[in-house]
Amino acid sequence: QVQLVESGGGLVQPGGSLRLSCAASGSIFSINAMGWYRQAPGKERELVAGISSSGITNYADSVKGRFTISRDNAKNTVYLQMNSLKPEDTAVYYCNADIFIAVQVSWHNYWGQGTQVTVSS
Repeated sequence: QVQLVESGGGLVQPGGSLRLSCAASGSIFSINAMGWYRQAPGKERELVAGISSSGITNYADSVKGRFTISRDNAKNTVYLQMNSLKPEDTAVYYCNADIFIAVQVSWHNYWGQGTQVTVSS
């Protein structure tokens, strides 16, 4: 059993900052790519940022220069530092990870439960 648990969402004013965390737990042998997605009401889920096991990152154009993704492999945790937040960043943010399960000898993709981020004055 593997779980991804997000934390750090909330209400923030435009221009403010938030830091999201996502910790993976369970029967984990290895984690490859990790990422953050978001879904606003009435819109499709979209990739916000991703990070490989070696630390290579990629970002959606809409968040480049404002958001930073990082990970702590020892803690099986990925972070998303969000600065200069805008109302259009309002969405439910989901953590995603590719995890190797030793007992199954296979890779599986997991999602967190989501955390709400609301940017409003």
